[in-house]
Formats: sequence, structure tokens, C-alpha cells
Amino acid sequence: MAVPEEEIMAKASAKPASVKPASAKSDPVYTPAPLTSSDERTWAMLGHLSILVNLVSGILGPIVALVIYAVFKDRSRYVAYQSLQSFVFQLVWWIGGGALVGLAWAVTGVLSAVLIGLCLIPFACIFSFLPVAALVYGVYGGIEASQGRDFKYWLIGDWVRGTLVGE
Repeated sequence: MAVPEEEIMAKASAKPASVKPASAKSDPVYTPAPLTSSDERTWAMLGHLSILVNLVSGILGPIVALVIYAVFKDRSRYVAYQSLQSFVFQLVWWIGGGALVGLAWAVTGVLSAVLIGLCLIPFACIFSFLPVAALVYGVYGGIEASQGRDFKYWLIGDWVRGTLVGE
């Protein structure tokens, strides 16, 4: 039994029921609600305190600060600034400071064979406190941010603010 060609063409050109016509309204775009002042202070504080994650993991603190920045950059400029500032601070002082400490001890160890390195031991000990000082400064930044103050890291805060304003 042959199906007429007109019937096949009619079925082929018919639109399925699930296809919306082009004139139908599309779903509205989701825009996240801005944060409350209390939530802003909390997330800004957590951005700064992410430096404490480095005590457990060694290097994951900057990643936590970057995730906080990525999640809240569209919802709060304050949280974006504080968390991005913490990210850059941790890269410079925790990662860079750790590399500097390692280098200082390596040079001291190598030069100890020639007795010059023994004179460098006090300097290597002082460099060893750079990451600890960064922890204390990061916690101070967290306390300032939790109280709603516009905390700014020395040398890093102005650069980050310029970067965010230039966006």
C-alpha cells in the first residue's frame, strides 16, 4: 500500500509540538542579586583569610581567593576588590616569599662550605619569617574587611584597584 506523495510532504513540513515559534519570548536572563552589607563583609573577610589555607595545603590559598573573586565579581565590587587583592598578595608574598626563602637557604648552604655562608645564616633566618609575616598581614586584612573598612595591602592595593577600575 503506497502512501501518497502529498501526505509525506505534509508530514515532513509539519513542525513538532515541542518547537517554539520564533516570536515566542525566551526565558529571562538570570542576574544574581547583589550581596547584603553583612554578606559582603563576610566574603571579603574570607577572601583575606584564604591565606590560612596555605598552612594546610601549601599553595591553595590563592586559588580560594581567586574562586571567591570569580563567584562574586558581578555581585559586589567590594568583595571583588578584596579577594583579588588577597590573590595577588598571596602570589607575591606567599609563593614568591617561599621561593626567596628557599633560595636564601640554598645559597647559604652552598656557601657554608667556604665559611662565607655561615655569615648568611642570620639573613636566611630573617627571610624565613616572610611567609609568617604574610599570614599575619592577611589575617589583619581579614579583620579589617570583616569590620567593613576598605583595607588595602601595601603596594598591591593600588595596583589591584587600578586593574578593577580599568575593567
